[in-house]
Amino acid sequence: MTMASFRLALTAFSCALLFTGPVSAQSLTLKPFKDDLFAYPALLSSEPGDVYRVVDYRELRDINERDQVPERRVRANYVSTGVRKVQKDLALNTDAGTVRHVAVGSTEGSSVIVLYLHGQGGSRKQGVDDFTFGGNFNRLKNLMADNGGLYLSPDFSDFGDKGAAEIAALIGYYGERSPGARIIVACGSMGGALCWKLAERKDTGAEIDGLVLLGSLWDEGFYASPAFKRGVPVFFGQGSKDPVFPVEQQEAFFRSILAKSKAYPTRFVRFETGTHGTPIRMTDWRETLNWMLSR
Repeated sequence: MTMASFRLALTAFSCALLFTGPVSAQSLTLKPFKDDLFAYPALLSSEPGDVYRVVDYRELRDINERDQVPERRVRANYVSTGVRKVQKDLALNTDAGTVRHVAVGSTEGSSVIVLYLHGQGGSRKQGVDDFTFGGNFNRLKNLMADNGGLYLSPDFSDFGDKGAAEIAALIGYYGERSPGARIIVACGSMGGALCWKLAERKDTGAEIDGLVLLGSLWDEGFYASPAFKRGVPVFFGQGSKDPVFPVEQQEAFFRSILAKSKAYPTRFVRFETGTHGTPIRMTDWRETLNWMLSR
């Protein structure tokens, strides 16, 4: 090899390092944010690898002592409202229609994109309310803003194909502006219908990198979806006394995923005595997202 050839090869190798170095969404670990306040209470039981856990939940402690006004306003030490400086209420015109949404964080070049899809009777405002659900949405907003990420809380027309098309358009728009970002979709209650539809679509099923189901429903169509075939991580959070979606049925669906693939990346957290909204209040966002980002 001549000296000129050696220099050319060295330059090419150095350029390659620029694109394969350690700074990437693949290796992203979210920095702590009020971890001591939002960590799970004592575990009542767990399975190896934290695949399945039963968390001690107590309304008197986890609502009445945590909130200044129960279920309406969390105590001030649980939130940091400075994140509102990077929060915008926007409207995106797409082929599927206009999608109103709130964006928090980096709208371009973001490291990770997290969407929250509300349940029946909700709106884009639910997912950015700093004080309800024990301040858990405020923590999620801060985790995204502090780590170069983007958090989206959108409105949508319905929980069917039209709503799924609107969310798919939103994902496509921001995904193009952050081509290296990991995309994780969280769904509360009936919003889970959209999580499963997005997993089953050819476009979003090939784009999303994680699903978070909070007090939500199940869909056996997931087995045939592009997302399942890619091994997209799925997290389930469910209250043991959920009157809307019985925990036994969601647990059975979770077990059925593992029955089809023992090594499938899925986790289940059961909040003992918790009800329908408990997972939205109690899920540890940093732990859950870091697990998904590590896959």
